[in-house]
Amino acid sequence: MATQKKAAYIKLPGSKKTKPIGTEVSTDRNQTMEVTVRVRRKASIESHLNSGKQYSREEYEKMFGMADDDINKVEDFANEYHLSIAQVQKGRRSIILKGKVSDFEQAFKVKLACYKSPEGYSFRGRTGEINIPEELKDIVVGVFGLDDRPHSRPMFQIAKRDGNIIARKALQSFNPNELANIYGFPTNATGKGQCIAIIELDGGYRTTDLRTYFSSLQIRKPRISAVSVDNATNKPSTPDSADGEVMLDIEVAGAVAPQSKIVVYFAPNTDEGFLNAVTTALHDAHHKPSVISISWGSAEKNWTEQSLKNYNEAFKAASLLGVTICCAAGDQGSGDAETDGKVHADFPASSPYVLACGGTRLEVNNSKITSETVWHDSNTSATGGGVSEFFTLPDYQQHTKIPLSASTHFKGRGLPDVAANADPDTGYNIRVDGEDAVIGGTSAVAPLMAGLIALINERTGSNAGFINPKLYSTPHLCRDITKGDNITTRTKKGYKAAVGWDACTGWGVLSNM
Repeated sequence: MATQKKAAYIKLPGSKKTKPIGTEVSTDRNQTMEVTVRVRRKASIESHLNSGKQYSREEYEKMFGMADDDINKVEDFANEYHLSIAQVQKGRRSIILKGKVSDFEQAFKVKLACYKSPEGYSFRGRTGEINIPEELKDIVVGVFGLDDRPHSRPMFQIAKRDGNIIARKALQSFNPNELANIYGFPTNATGKGQCIAIIELDGGYRTTDLRTYFSSLQIRKPRISAVSVDNATNKPSTPDSADGEVMLDIEVAGAVAPQSKIVVYFAPNTDEGFLNAVTTALHDAHHKPSVISISWGSAEKNWTEQSLKNYNEAFKAASLLGVTICCAAGDQGSGDAETDGKVHADFPASSPYVLACGGTRLEVNNSKITSETVWHDSNTSATGGGVSEFFTLPDYQQHTKIPLSASTHFKGRGLPDVAANADPDTGYNIRVDGEDAVIGGTSAVAPLMAGLIALINERTGSNAGFINPKLYSTPHLCRDITKGDNITTRTKKGYKAAVGWDACTGWGVLSNM
């Protein structure tokens, strides 16, 4: 009897992972896990990106979602290796596979192992490339979830503590609605009819804190709900945890646009979880977010090429769906928390299809701005910003004086695009886990901008969507910030503020459109 010929395999481009840092421990290969397979679009969106036309989620799925034939091929592959189909999401272009560790190892020709990190947490990791059957070449564009090591960090910073866990009077601090008035946000809108999506990769919120907080601002608490992605849930714990990020995001966005609906998408802090949270929010036909706030990220060097490309493709889809993506640009200066002495841009803020949000230090007297400069307190407390070393210079920046990368001289996408108050010493009054705190970071700027976009959308009666081309063609929409830099002693390289666009604060403070 003739033996069955084994399918030829190829390496999945851009899927190479470095060896995990940690001690390898016993791996249960009968453990059940889930993996997200990303599939190509049935039709290219490239010619539609600059048309200005916006599509409903139903239209997008019909025109650009997964093709049935491609889905069938992935399902046949899964069945061959005893993997079941947990979900098929055509618009998200995601097929969720479920099965045993050993079956995934065979299906993708990888070795999976469990590790314990130096910090004491456990995770599953892999080294090298993922392999796929040759017949799935160009059909499968990404595989996420084989490796679930923690991936990103929140970009919030608590004002210096002086011995206390949280409480400390900052140099000057602001309620978010007060800051919106100082910046001149629209006063004839409340965000009514808008939905702001917030991506969170850890932590949680307490409804009692939100009631207390908005009551103190004399604002009716917005309608807030949580969506579970990949089994993650709203899990509040202690004030010095990621709860600070969650509460900062909700309270800032809610104070600026109090009649908007706020939906928090909780996902695991993994490459797969982060991507699935973004695509779930983007294609949520029930809540229909018009703006998404993201305050988590990491230096570009920490992402695989398949991750950078797949996230960026999701952000491209957002531009067609009329959804604005606001991303924190980083909170540790030009080095973005890396210790190699080089400059690094933070992703997802470095995607050309998001609004990258940098940070300033704001001083006010009698509700009037007396000084606003680049936020830069120290090596570990300064706005991110710089030049991407992966994404090339987008069309809308062609006539802007974007410098070359200070490390590699790559001609890439410059960030941020805009900025606002982020220094924790001139930060935001926030309530978290029963405590009052002053919190800053570019984490605060992303929800601040998300709230502003919600106000603009309500006022105009349409979604602003991908605003970067308009922003760069009409830069007078921003108030320029011309003093300061994000050069840290760790990197000794970085960028300085200047008249016009710069890689610290972009065009400056956006107040209206």
